[in-house]
Amino acid sequence: MTKKIGIIVGSTRKSSYNRSIADSVATLFPDKFDVVFPEIGHLEMFDQDYDDEGRTPESWKQFREEIKSLDGVIFVTPEHNRSVPSVLKNALDVASRPYGENAWNDKPGAIITASPGAISGFGANHHLRQVIAFLNVQTMAQPEAYLGSVMNYINEDGSVKEDTVKFLQMVVDAYVAWFERLEK
Repeated sequence: MTKKIGIIVGSTRKSSYNRSIADSVATLFPDKFDVVFPEIGHLEMFDQDYDDEGRTPESWKQFREEIKSLDGVIFVTPEHNRSVPSVLKNALDVASRPYGENAWNDKPGAIITASPGAISGFGANHHLRQVIAFLNVQTMAQPEAYLGSVMNYINEDGSVKEDTVKFLQMVVDAYVAWFERLEK
């Protein structure tokens, strides 16, 4: 049976390094996995009043259902100011509500951070781990995946360089093993 994995990209930039990394990651899964890219840039900013007052935006409803339909999730994100980008935090908040209906609950997860900086999104990676632990995402501990100076791993056409693809394959293989262990 095919399992559906969502790759959440924490950058909405057209020429995002993280989108290039995510596109590469998507090709590395075995055939029994269907990889999709839930989009997050169109979501209205989270405001509890929308749900409380019955004014839930349609984009939230659709996104929540999309996340619920996933069997697992991988976050590929840059770092903004030593934390996760606001667009990613907003998506996490939107799909975690209303209270008691957390769409992220119990999904096998993994994190890949990529940054032009030398510390490769370390702050974002660990802030994201803290948030998704609370959301009960079963996050793979090892291998940790950080790509510092990410522009050195991307070709001019936006594709990922071969040595980096080998590293990403190791991460995907570990995630698949983690996913299958949790599925038992």
